[in-house]
Amino acid sequence: MNGSLLLKGKNAIVTGCAKGIGKSIVDTFARNGANLWACARKPSEAFAEHTARLVQECGVEITPVYFDLMDSEQMKAGVRTIMSAKRSVDILVNNAGITHNALFQMTSREKLLELFEANFFSQYLFTQYIAKLMVRQKSGSIVNVASTAALDGNAGRSAYGASKAAVVCATKAMAAELAEHGIRANVLAPGITQTDMVAQSMTEQVIRETVEATCLRRMGQPLEIASAALFLASDLSSYVTGQVIRVDGGM
Repeated sequence: MNGSLLLKGKNAIVTGCAKGIGKSIVDTFARNGANLWACARKPSEAFAEHTARLVQECGVEITPVYFDLMDSEQMKAGVRTIMSAKRSVDILVNNAGITHNALFQMTSREKLLELFEANFFSQYLFTQYIAKLMVRQKSGSIVNVASTAALDGNAGRSAYGASKAAVVCATKAMAAELAEHGIRANVLAPGITQTDMVAQSMTEQVIRETVEATCLRRMGQPLEIASAALFLASDLSSYVTGQVIRVDGGM
């Protein structure tokens, strides 16, 4: 490792790390010198092997932490695991979430509650716990992963977009409230990205039409989203707070 690493010596929490954007964020942060608590819903051999390989290659510490954000007791246990390390928490990336596509008239109350629990309520409460640690040390960077759907009001994404729009609003308020403690809070809003979640939730036709509507005429890669998260987590963005950064190929 060398002095050019953007997160050298920093300690970061990343949720939703098992695959996709979260996995790429863990990779990118580790390769930039960060020690990590890599949070996932449940253990898997592939995830354990991947984090062990990163530790060996990058010379950092990575602690897998397993809990379901939608289970308050599991979440509290995860927070206790993080606190037990007695290290500063410099960065929090709230990446975990679920998606859902359905017309406004076809979206049930049950699905609305599930989306808001996964994408907003659970992460809001988790951030409250972690922000307390950051307040004590008078520093920190919070990066909440939302979506361009929070900003654009896409047909068929009213419920999902609304749950992510709540993240945007809350983050702006966090930025205003936590600034006096040296804590920044920003939103990352990815557009269509090549992940399993997108492949499983959108038809090939919808994916094709969405891609054709972007200026760059292609899907984003998880690494491209992770690179934006690196900017917001690092001191490169030391004068950036309360902002929404779109990474969407020009949608």
